[in-house]
Formats: sequence, C-alpha cells, structure tokens
Amino acid sequence: MAKIVTFGELMIRLQPYNYERFVQADHLEFTFGGGEANVAVSLANYGQHAVYVTKLPAHAIGQAAVNSLRRYGVDTTQIVRGGDRVGIYFNEKGASQRPSVCIYDRAHSAIQEAGVDDFDWDAIFEGADWFHFTGITPALGPNLVEICRRACKAAKARGIKISCDLNYRGKLWTREQARAAMTDLCQYVDVCISNEEDAKDVFGIEAEATDITAGELNKAGYKSVAKQLADKFGFEKVAITLRESKSAFDNDWSAMLYDVASDEYCFSKLYHLHIIDRIGGGDSFGGGLIYALLNGYDTQGAVEFAVAASALKHSIEGDYNFATVAEVEKLAGGDGSGRVQR
Repeated sequence: MAKIVTFGELMIRLQPYNYERFVQADHLEFTFGGGEANVAVSLANYGQHAVYVTKLPAHAIGQAAVNSLRRYGVDTTQIVRGGDRVGIYFNEKGASQRPSVCIYDRAHSAIQEAGVDDFDWDAIFEGADWFHFTGITPALGPNLVEICRRACKAAKARGIKISCDLNYRGKLWTREQARAAMTDLCQYVDVCISNEEDAKDVFGIEAEATDITAGELNKAGYKSVAKQLADKFGFEKVAITLRESKSAFDNDWSAMLYDVASDEYCFSKLYHLHIIDRIGGGDSFGGGLIYALLNGYDTQGAVEFAVAASALKHSIEGDYNFATVAEVEKLAGGDGSGRVQR
C-alpha cells in the first residue's frame, strides 16, 4: 500500500438545491471539498494510505471538516488545529447554456494564515511515497508559497515523487503572481497535471488551433505543450486533460499523458459526459493518475484509468469521488453502458 501525502485547503461548500440561482435560493446544501482533499479521498477509496495535511480551527465546524475526510478513510493525523475560520465557497450549478458560478469567501481562513513552522514536513513525510499539491494552495498567499516550497524541498530530499496540478484560479492571484511562484515550485515537480487553459494562463504555453470556448481542441497541439512544459522544468511526465464543453451539462472528456523517458504521447479514449457535478473532476483525474502510476500501469493504462475515474466523478454529487478501482477499470475497459448492476 502506497502512502501519499496531499496538502491544501479544505473548504465548506454552500450550494443552492437543484439548479436554483443564488438570488432565488432560501436554503443551501452544506458539504466539504478542496482540490487536494478530493485527491486524498479518491486515493483512500482505492485502498491507498492517503494522508491529508492542512490547518483547521479547533471548533466544531473545523472538526466536521476533519470528520468529512475520516469517514472515507483519509488519514487526518497530520492536520494542524488552530486559527478561526474554515474557508467557504459558494457554488451555483450551471445548466444548459448557463455556466456554473463559484464565489470564494476564504480570506483569513486557518490555512491562509498558517505559518511556515506549523508543519513538520520531516515527520509528515515519514514513510511516504508521493506528495501532491495544486496551484490553488500557493495562490492563497506568500506564506503558502513558502510552505509549499519547504514541503517540496523536504519531499525531494527524501526521494519522494512530487505531483502538481497547475489549477490556475484567476480569482485568487494574477497570472504574473502565478508564473513567479509556480516557476519556482515546478522545479521540484516530477509529474505535472494541466488542462487546456492552465499552461497558457500560468506559463504562456498554448496549443495552436484551439478555441476552448467553442469546444474545439487540436489534440496534436498538446504534444507541443507537454514537450515545452517538460523541457522547461524537467518533468518526468506531463498530463493534460482535454475538456470540450458543449454546454454546462454536456462535455467531451479525454486526456493525454506524455512520458519523457520513452518520448511516448498517449491519448485516452473520449467520453461523452452528461454532467451531474463537474467540481472535483480534475482532482479525480489526479487521484486516478497517481494511483495508476504507483501501481505499475503503463503510460496508456495510466491515462485510461485516470480519465475513466474522472468520467465517473462527473456523475457524483459533491467534491469527492466515490468510484472504486473495479468500477474505474470496468469503464476504462470499455463498459460504459450504465446498465443496472444486479
């Protein structure tokens, strides 16, 4: 069983019921989620030792956040307790041609105000095989950039593989801030995960003949994107998720995985998704990819597993993915009929 450490912010998700708009809602659903926490839940679900690291208040809402992870088997023993706030994000689910809307209320959260000495990375990484973070976490402030840097250095010193999902969030920092921080942090990363927008937003690297708003992707162009990213930072592997958005409900979903050592570019099969909830879709891809790489899948098998895991997540409400390894492998193997299992 592999030990994977993930680090980031766990937030409260508040969302109108069904497909109501914020302005018409008079009550909200209450759940938890966050990029690296979502990855940890996926990995725990696959039978891995998933350790989630963050900082949360010691009050009842902070404990509820911890419990939301413990119930799915995530190791929460390295979560630091302190601070006053759990970050919040409000989500309005899109429908048809109306896009989803996300509003953050995460200023002064416990993790945003964390100090570099809050985390004992040598202890946290004891026996670990993998470390995962996303570009969302350093976006929370200069202190989080430094905390991520220290985590990466400690992981690298132990020979632990490091993955990062670029996950650019324009509501949290500017492209210039992102580029400066991520250029520094990516020097430690072995496996980079990106999408059709992140490489452009963060590093100015983009595929030709692509219009993401029109749902048109030139897959061949992403070979160049992956190669440029690998050349720039020395990544061992680069994964790029490819979303062709037809509407808020209907997306085509696939991915590419570039293995530098073999100079192999593998594209997954394409899934036609009818979406129940797309939040956490990229995180479930990351969790699936980490699982596959740690468990001996070849390049094609790894990208197929990761994309199938993510396709299943789009059918599940909430941030967390509850698909099992058997379900993912069944879909990756070609059974996407959705027939009743009796």
